[in-house]
Amino acid sequence: MTGPRIVFETADGVAHIRFDNPQAFNALTKQMWLDLRDSALAIAADPAIRVAVFRGTGGKAFVSGTDISGFATFTSGADGVAYEREIDDCMRALDAIPVTTIAAVDGWAVGGGLNIAAACDFRIATPDARFGSPIGRTLGNCLSALSLARIGGEIGVAMARRMVLLGEIVTAPELLAGGFLLRVVEREAMDAEIAALCRRAAENAPLTTRTTKETLRRMTLDSLPDVDALIDRVYGSDDFRRGVQEFLAKTKALPTWTGR
Repeated sequence: MTGPRIVFETADGVAHIRFDNPQAFNALTKQMWLDLRDSALAIAADPAIRVAVFRGTGGKAFVSGTDISGFATFTSGADGVAYEREIDDCMRALDAIPVTTIAAVDGWAVGGGLNIAAACDFRIATPDARFGSPIGRTLGNCLSALSLARIGGEIGVAMARRMVLLGEIVTAPELLAGGFLLRVVEREAMDAEIAALCRRAAENAPLTTRTTKETLRRMTLDSLPDVDALIDRVYGSDDFRRGVQEFLAKTKALPTWTGR
């Protein structure tokens, strides 16, 4: 049995990145985040790659977020600031991929999974796929300005508020209607749908794709505010420590938040 990993393969001009940690619903360990960044950098450096597809292993999740056990070692808000910077570094590598990117979502895409899906150009999901970022109901942490801008820019600010401020988990059909998803297809049709989309994307003029993607990236994600002090306050709070403890203890009740 292999441990948690990112599987990176290429074939016929398509890069395939698979999140492989099914026993934890494909939660990303720190090493998986770093390997995801390196995979994105490798795609950007290879002129033979025209499309990149991101998928989860196991049929139950795309990515269910970050492996929360790492948060148990945090001792101050500065740890949270450093963590968010590391995630931003990995996500910037995905944002900068110069070819068409596709997220194939089967099951849960929450937390970091929602962020990764939002970084892709197109998203195809199965009917039972679920999306959200219920951090205010589980851990009591927060998102970086870059993550909020990316998610809000793709999913819409009103929907982002529902996911983060209310902790709602939203279904694939609703997100199809809102434009976040390109298509919703049955699980057995997913491979053929992805293959057809890859063929069409690969036919596009590469300079058109690269220029359009970089222009959109700059429009959406450049010149963001510095919110390190806000992140420090949240990750340094008693609420966050309590949230992590109760999450790891698998407490079913919501934590009792105090605002401190």
